[in-house]
Amino acid sequence: MRRYRKKPVVIEAVQLLPENSDMLYKHYKTTSKQWGYLDNGKLYCDINTLEGTMRAEEGDWIIKGVKGEFYPCKPDIFEATYEEVTDND
Repeated sequence: MRRYRKKPVVIEAVQLLPENSDMLYKHYKTTSKQWGYLDNGKLYCDINTLEGTMRAEEGDWIIKGVKGEFYPCKPDIFEATYEEVTDND
């Protein structure tokens, strides 16, 4: 089997947190089916992705993909996969 490396791509992402939920709702209302709070009191939103509807829960990252699509990503996967770009990059 051959090996491959992921191409370096700069993405846009925002973490789903209560303090930015109003901004997220306004920005993602066209791609999200439903917003609310789970039984444990944590915020969630269901996002229409290229693969179907996926749920982002409080603390997850919402990523804008290379084709302009949005999808959720768990914090541990996000941290292992991405690093913040600075103005010098």
